Amino acid sequence: MFYEEIRRQAQAAPRAALPAVTSTLWKAFGEGHLSEAEAEALSGLIEARQLPERPAGLSERPAGGTRSCVGSRPRTDASMARRRRWAASGRLPPAIAARFTLAEQAVLSLIAAETAKRGDCRLTVGHIAAVAGVSETTVRTAIREARKLSMVTVEERRLARFRNDTNVVCIVSREWRAWLQLARTAERLTVGQTGGGCRSPQGTNTPVPYPVNSEGWKRQKGCRGVEASSADKARSEPCRYDGPGRAIR
Repeated sequence: MFYEEIRRQAQAAPRAALPAVTSTLWKAFGEGHLSEAEAEALSGLIEARQLPERPAGLSERPAGGTRSCVGSRPRTDASMARRRRWAASGRLPPAIAARFTLAEQAVLSLIAAETAKRGDCRLTVGHIAAVAGVSETTVRTAIREARKLSMVTVEERRLARFRNDTNVVCIVSREWRAWLQLARTAERLTVGQTGGGCRSPQGTNTPVPYPVNSEGWKRQKGCRGVEASSADKARSEPCRYDGPGRAIR
């Protein structure tokens, strides 16, 4: 009974009166006159009527079924490949990368690469957008969000009243800077293993104050160049002990 009555009101009432119908709907649901499924169905009907009407003659897609370009830069296969490549370069810690979209990760990764090379990033917005494969709006959004999270600082360089130089973006996040330092250390270690200047250790001939034979044993007195006996060798060898009163050579 309540369901049919509210459904008729939702279909016949003007759009200005739909909020009142919605209030009646949820009041009836709270009093137990409507089930949860009926309330959801009526709510969907009211929300559909509240949507703005599409002008006549305007279709959902342009003729030919092609997608309209959204944003200041169209998505091409090459730009998407650059975007994914920069986002997957590993220049962002996982905890920081999870806060940004794929396109914003590409922008911040490029800024990190420039910072690791020159100490800060002074590239123009258009240059960053072209290299990272994103739009200029995405570049500004990524820097603004990173600045809001206290991850970077942005220094504006004003040259004249209507003319500015490129902004200077510096990374100040300790976690991010430690991550980049760890990456540089790992890169140096990799270069040292593959083509570095490490030299293999070589033995040295340390002089001793007593004569030794070819095997390195100390010559005993009275031997006159003859090799010491096995007993003398045994006395010269260090002993290790295996329990009290027992010595094992």
